[in-house]
Amino acid sequence: MFRKAAVTTVSNGRYLQGQANGKLLSMDSSQPAQEGKVVLKKKVTLLRGISIIIGTIIGAGIFISPKGILKNTGSVGMSLTVWTVCGILSLFGALCYAELGTCIKKSGGHYTYILEAFGPLPAFVRVWVELLIIRPAATAVISLAFGRYILEPFFMQCEIPELAIKLITAVGITLVMVLNSTSVSWSARIQIFLTFCKLVAILIIIVPGVIQLIKGETQHFKNAFAGNDASVMGLPLAFYSGMYAYSGWFYLNFVTEEVENPEKNIPLAICISMIIVTVGYVLTNVAYFTTISAGELLLSKAVAVTFAERLMGNFSLAVPVFVALSCFGSMNGGIFAVSRMFFVASREGHLPEILSMIHVRKHTPLPAVIVLHPLTMIMLFNGDLYSLLNFLSFARWLFIGLVVAGLIYLRYKRPDMPRPFKVPLFIPALFSFTCLFMVALSLYSDPVNTGIGFAITLTGVPAYYLFIVWDKKPRWFRKLLGK
Repeated sequence: MFRKAAVTTVSNGRYLQGQANGKLLSMDSSQPAQEGKVVLKKKVTLLRGISIIIGTIIGAGIFISPKGILKNTGSVGMSLTVWTVCGILSLFGALCYAELGTCIKKSGGHYTYILEAFGPLPAFVRVWVELLIIRPAATAVISLAFGRYILEPFFMQCEIPELAIKLITAVGITLVMVLNSTSVSWSARIQIFLTFCKLVAILIIIVPGVIQLIKGETQHFKNAFAGNDASVMGLPLAFYSGMYAYSGWFYLNFVTEEVENPEKNIPLAICISMIIVTVGYVLTNVAYFTTISAGELLLSKAVAVTFAERLMGNFSLAVPVFVALSCFGSMNGGIFAVSRMFFVASREGHLPEILSMIHVRKHTPLPAVIVLHPLTMIMLFNGDLYSLLNFLSFARWLFIGLVVAGLIYLRYKRPDMPRPFKVPLFIPALFSFTCLFMVALSLYSDPVNTGIGFAITLTGVPAYYLFIVWDKKPRWFRKLLGK
């Protein structure tokens, strides 16, 4: 099962492994593929890269409940300021990942960059937590939003049964897994279509909002910074919520090896995507406040639906459908990207060998995709998913902050590394400080839940020594692991 890095590339029925002397295989076009070797093809163009980033960032949050930021800031003006600043900070983080993606041309995202900068132990802990908890739980949560909103038009007059939501959610998860196992091209094409649907949904909100502004509906912007004073703890928590809403800008780095001309397309895709998302988020919130007061927004369960009902009449029925499509796009983009992290971690010897195998005809990392299916189903039908995500939300920013700090470290450790795209040093310094500040804040503001998440993360340390470092395993233990 878990093993040290393999020493050769061998075929195994309809799959081929992707290891070579324990090192990650480069996908540079300048390095010809060895005869008989099956690799993931470069099928991610600039447009597909943009669709992966935008399609994964924009989920259900901007349509359902942006009230977390308003609640913690206390005023309309401060909430819009936080949305803008979080967009800029996310752009800074994305630019740091753009530099890493152009100088380390390997898929895997966080895992690969931590491995390059700090070694195998922290990299293993990162992929351990992602595989067991974070990705299955995150996929289940966004999938539940998909299930709820795809059924919304059929249950307008009554509450949607929870079992119906979970069943349609299970179908959606399975469909995404099948899609990503079958074809990279079709997965990318559908992601482009769903990204277009997300942008249409945002425009459906922004355009009426602009019309309302032209009509002079600005009463909710008068004394925009007046209201309940934001507490010392509330303002940082608002930034935490905002950064979570923008999270997803790093997913293109998970598929670096499949990006055409990564030196050019990764920075372009990241910059274009973040500008579109930031402008879209801010204008969407402005549109909300042209029709809904701050108090009404805090009481609304689904802000976009409330907004549409007031301005669009019967057409408001289309909004839940667009929200469902938006959630499906986030599911598809997340599975597409994170499966590559598992593929690379297996190729490096940190996950079971089968996860580094590629389907010979379809050229998809099929085992790395379907490994998430049973784990996600367990999360879906058992436990409090939202609490589970709260336990581990700090882990995401801890490791992202570690990755960006690793960029600074690599500047000094490997100054001669080719860097086709290079950001000013203050950008990674500011962003890594922000991430670590949010982690420290979560330890202070919610020590119980964060402590549980921290303990779960630390289980990766003994797992590393048990599965990876320990060479003299008993025969029964090796047999149990499938070796």
